Amino acid sequence: MFIILPFFLSFQYGVLLLAAAVCPAIFLMRYIYRLDKVEPEPRELLVKLFKTGIAAAFASMVLEFIGEVFLNLLPIAQNSAIYIILLAFLIVAAIEEGTKYYLMHRVVWNSPFFDFRFDGIVYAAFTSLGFAAIENVIYVFRYGLGTAVIRALLSVPGHLAFSVVFGTFYGRAKFFSNRGMEVESKTCLTTGYVLSVFLHGFYDACAMSDSSLASLLFDVFVIAMYVAVYRLVKRESATDTPV
Repeated sequence: MFIILPFFLSFQYGVLLLAAAVCPAIFLMRYIYRLDKVEPEPRELLVKLFKTGIAAAFASMVLEFIGEVFLNLLPIAQNSAIYIILLAFLIVAAIEEGTKYYLMHRVVWNSPFFDFRFDGIVYAAFTSLGFAAIENVIYVFRYGLGTAVIRALLSVPGHLAFSVVFGTFYGRAKFFSNRGMEVESKTCLTTGYVLSVFLHGFYDACAMSDSSLASLLFDVFVIAMYVAVYRLVKRESATDTPV
């Protein structure tokens, strides 16, 4: 019994860590799902998108590693502002937002269930929260339970915020595409991606910087982004239309 007890306790702690890592993503997915009031998406599709987000996270790890190798070849000091900006925007944000939405696009663009504008937000949110969940699991198991609290308030909602911005334009892109307006559709896709990369990159650049100004900018930015995205997602839910 005394031999089994340490294993049992460590197993329980592992379950606690897993729950702490995954629950924020589950809570936010439930929130977005309940806002899809006109025609909720099939759960099988949403589970697939969640798994797609997990796949995007592992793809991003590989691509970011390669990107950092090339970035480190440049004659730039790794503690410099230029290095941090390049790392945050071009390596982390561009790759993570790109992998999430490229894989998501392959799953849902031609889906018969993609028939309302708000669906774009739902698809982007579930993909991003799958990404955030597995990323959270890795960080929480590596750094402990305290990390789960910070990431539940910042990192996981951050991924959702970026996805809501992209998803808003994604739904409009589908609307234009269905009407043969491909230039407008591609403009929406590009705009959504660029804005999500900018938000993600600015978030990471402030978080990576070791200065009081960066910390202040981070706090103001996060609060402003959360308020803006909350209003945006509520408005998009209330004004949902067929595509």
